[in-house]
Amino acid sequence: MKIEEIIKSNSAISIEKRTVLNIMFSQNVIADAFNDILKSFDLSVEQFNVLRILRGQKGKPANMCIIQERMIAKTSNTTRLVDKLLLKGLVNREICEENRRKMEITITKNGMELLAELDPKIEAYEELFAQNLTSEELNLLNLLLEKYRTLAKN
Repeated sequence: MKIEEIIKSNSAISIEKRTVLNIMFSQNVIADAFNDILKSFDLSVEQFNVLRILRGQKGKPANMCIIQERMIAKTSNTTRLVDKLLLKGLVNREICEENRRKMEITITKNGMELLAELDPKIEAYEELFAQNLTSEELNLLNLLLEKYRTLAKN
């Protein structure tokens, strides 16, 4: 369905505006479906992102700075997210022995088990959104989005 039909626009929309609206609307559709998966696990997207970052550390602790750098949503309050995950028993937080002002965060066994349970659901979700596109189209879409996003940062 065209974005003009979705927003019920009766007037012409510039290609620039149409592009931004399409990206924003698509992001909302994708986020809503992702949130539905995480809701049953009592996780927010940001908490899930922290858990995946920690799993990617392969047992090495991460500090708040490392986590913040790798977050998809850079505006997230990392300390608050880690605190919530700590209360759920999904992460551990310890004071760094070399630098007592630094906190080291690791994922717990429960956190790893939760991600293992979520992995097939997330993979199915990702495949669902990709099923209408060929591999070439997916590569092109990624290339164009990266190019589009790079221009926005200048």
